[in-house]
Amino acid sequence: MERKVERVQFPDARKVKLLRTAAYARVSSGKDAMLHSLSAQVSYYNKLIQSNPEWLFCGVYADEALTGTKETRQNFQKLLAECRAGNIDLIITKSISRFARNTVTLLETVRELKVLGVDVYFEEQNIHTMSADGELMLTILASYAQEESYSASENQKWRIRKDFEAGKVSTVIMLGYKRNRDGVLEIIPEEADIVRMMFSDAMSGMGGQAIANKLNMLKIRTKNGCQWTAHGVRRVLSNEKYCGDLRLQKFYNENHLTKRKMTNDGNLPQIYVEEAHPAIIDRETFMAVQAFLQDNQRFTALKETTGVYPFTSLIKCGCCGKTYRRKTTVTGIVWICNTYNQKGKKYCPTAKQIPEEKLISACCEVLGINHFDAEAFQETVSEIIVPKPNILLFRFTDGTEHTVLWQDRSRSESWTPEMKAKAAEHSRRRGKK
Repeated sequence: MERKVERVQFPDARKVKLLRTAAYARVSSGKDAMLHSLSAQVSYYNKLIQSNPEWLFCGVYADEALTGTKETRQNFQKLLAECRAGNIDLIITKSISRFARNTVTLLETVRELKVLGVDVYFEEQNIHTMSADGELMLTILASYAQEESYSASENQKWRIRKDFEAGKVSTVIMLGYKRNRDGVLEIIPEEADIVRMMFSDAMSGMGGQAIANKLNMLKIRTKNGCQWTAHGVRRVLSNEKYCGDLRLQKFYNENHLTKRKMTNDGNLPQIYVEEAHPAIIDRETFMAVQAFLQDNQRFTALKETTGVYPFTSLIKCGCCGKTYRRKTTVTGIVWICNTYNQKGKKYCPTAKQIPEEKLISACCEVLGINHFDAEAFQETVSEIIVPKPNILLFRFTDGTEHTVLWQDRSRSESWTPEMKAKAAEHSRRRGKK
């Protein structure tokens, strides 16, 4: 008897359409532990996808990001580009919060992927976006994720404010100080010497660019290893930390989603803590420099005036031959060698600024008058040579010459009435505490 044999047709594995599958992983900071976690996630998804015979491995996309917004995640954008190109059918990710913390961003992305025919599977929530109730569940869970992000952000802000009130700083990158374990600033002696030199140069009348040139000539770099600029010098001279105080919350994050850094122009209260840490600059010197900076004058050259004065173009440097220029400094109006002002002492070592009142006094002496007369001066004096510090050589229109010695101002003479008033007011405020 002939047996009947049925032929069973097995499907050709090569003709079975595999689900093109990719995974997405993300960690939120660059710490070593987090980077290890990212590496572990990539390894996990590699094995998971390649072990499933119904899936075709299409890669693991991973980001190390500071926020949950998709715009800042480079590999997330590459994954979306592959989906738009029709190369992905399924995306596997750990959780909603890893995919996006912003509800709007999450739903916009998921809806776009649904239109493209791409399913997203969230392992922790066990949700497929292509399922009937997928989007409803996503909306609810994403709202929780966003609220969790907001709560974490507010807790962090509370902790930072408490540190502010205690005179502590979270991070600091500045010349002269480092942050200790307790969050308090400690002096770095060798860097503090540089800061003191900068303030001393400012008090002596050197412009911001001249100070920057000096630092660069001495091969002294900024805290970030860059060359100095006039703007960088101003930032040091205007930083209250150098006299031991802290002005906190100068900046803030826009919100818990974008985390964009914003300048605090009164949007939030600032906290000012006096004597929060050891000072590098004594308060009198610091206040003297601030008295000038607060007058809305450019520190890059300590703001030259643009008018023409009786001494304009008449004072010549005996060292470099350049003319002296009129300039407003923290201690008053002076006349200073143009080379020294712009390039520093290296290029004109014997130059010295001359207080305008000393110059006027010397003119009155050589002219034999009690009060300065600009017309008489210009008719009588052809030029003034400064051969050495504290020496003025007057050359008259009749060919004769006369030398005058002048004395430096004492420290008390260098203080303007405005500077004295501000220092006195500050002392009164401290005495009331």
